[in-house]
Amino acid sequence: MEQDLPIKNRWYLFSFIVLAFGAGWIWYSRNPAQEASRDAKALPRAGFYAPDFTLQTLGGDTITLSDLRGQAVIINLWASWCPPCKAEMPALQRVYEEYSSAGMTILAVNATIQDDLNAADQFVQENGLSFPVLLDTDGRVSRSYELRSLPTTFFVDPDGIIQEVVVGGPMAEALLHVRVQRLLGEGQP
Repeated sequence: MEQDLPIKNRWYLFSFIVLAFGAGWIWYSRNPAQEASRDAKALPRAGFYAPDFTLQTLGGDTITLSDLRGQAVIINLWASWCPPCKAEMPALQRVYEEYSSAGMTILAVNATIQDDLNAADQFVQENGLSFPVLLDTDGRVSRSYELRSLPTTFFVDPDGIIQEVVVGGPMAEALLHVRVQRLLGEGQP
């Protein structure tokens, strides 16, 4: 038994050294979001640049996300058959009306590849949506944003970095206000 103790102590020491080295390596190789550069990889996650895209609106105009740098952007992926999507659209419209003059825009990206274009257009008209409604007809944006559930909303700061991702809905209007104020740099301590 006394002979096993030194071997056991060596294993403890070895384990401690490996864990300490691993923790040190993780700390050394971290990449904080504040140090993200323009060349950083775009990923649909908080702390990364929002993947760029160019889509057509229901009205036939073309919008490119990167052209909106300098503005806070809410990217809302939705479909007209989705009850939570439909339930949160009036709140998004009211928030857009309140904050668009402050440098915030909403891009409602319709998952047209899994929706009916006429139903989406009818929903937009019935609800008087005035923010751009974009058509993801081939599903490219849904794939690049790793869409798993509708609605999914990305809050992108004026530098193009995703600050928050909300999967599911409907979002409460009060929380939308708080999130937009954070994006615009208002209401922070």
